[in-house]
Amino acid sequence: MTYRSLLTTSAMALLVGAGAAAADTWRYAFEEAMEEVQGKFAQKFKEEIEANSDHTVQLFPFGTLGESDSIMEQTQSGILQFVDQSPGFTGALIPEAQVFFVPYLLPQDTETLASFFENSKAINELFPPLYAEQGLELLTMFPEGEVMMTTTEPVSGPDDLNEVKFRVMTNPLLVESYKAFGATPTPLPWGEVYGALQTGIIQGQENPAFFIESTKMYEVTDHITRAGHNNFTTAVMANKDFYDGLPDEDKTLVNNAIDAAFDYIIEYQSGLTEASLEKIMEAKPSMTITTLTEEERAPFMATAESVEQEFLEIGGDQAQTILDQLKADLEAAKSGG
Repeated sequence: MTYRSLLTTSAMALLVGAGAAAADTWRYAFEEAMEEVQGKFAQKFKEEIEANSDHTVQLFPFGTLGESDSIMEQTQSGILQFVDQSPGFTGALIPEAQVFFVPYLLPQDTETLASFFENSKAINELFPPLYAEQGLELLTMFPEGEVMMTTTEPVSGPDDLNEVKFRVMTNPLLVESYKAFGATPTPLPWGEVYGALQTGIIQGQENPAFFIESTKMYEVTDHITRAGHNNFTTAVMANKDFYDGLPDEDKTLVNNAIDAAFDYIIEYQSGLTEASLEKIMEAKPSMTITTLTEEERAPFMATAESVEQEFLEIGGDQAQTILDQLKADLEAAKSGG
């Protein structure tokens, strides 16, 4: 057993032991650091729960309890009560959730995005039963910011990604998306990405600007490309048995805290992207940040249809229904409905 595995196993043992002694302590793990977007959401959720009840919420940021697969397993088994995880990782459990990786599906306008995530029938009505099948109560999904490519060489079109080993999450549709972009997609756990870029095993990765800045991905890459192809999506879930077993007043408490955290995180992200890019340029003035023109984006956008068809092939039994409803929800958000 590795040292890291031993630490994770020990932490899990402590959690199991703590469960019986402190039934009013709810445990919540997420995939980012405390001061990153998921951490800010979690802190607001904790604040709301503790201000309106006798319960306490214990937060576990990235790495505390292992990688993404570990915290999901711990949530499904009931060791954790809450988890925040991107569909990039839950896509293996819930194929339909991969729809969020069809390029150029989500709008860039932040108000439209917020309206979509808050009011989407696909998210609020169609996805919950799919998550429930995996022992999860889907509480909300929210956007984290425009996804940008960071690479060791400049990118102005798909030809520039030819033979570039590009790190992607372990998500089949994201793999297909970067294949369509011309790259060689390379799934890697997040904990291995910095070192892989540093040693040249991979030459690129994608994430929102705040995450590129906070994890110092700019130290091991030289170019940021804004192709406008996606916005990072994440989902907050509860263990289904835990949630179903709560008295109605506690369910209301949780749902109200989720709503408050959603409103907070949308407001928190206002101006975050540009502020993060400014910090990157201050830390590394030689970094280039390029926003592709509509003409330069066109070849990337042309791949969307083939990736969408791939989603319909691998996206589960309700792929078509989910995609159709998602598009209808996006149109409603754009029109202000």
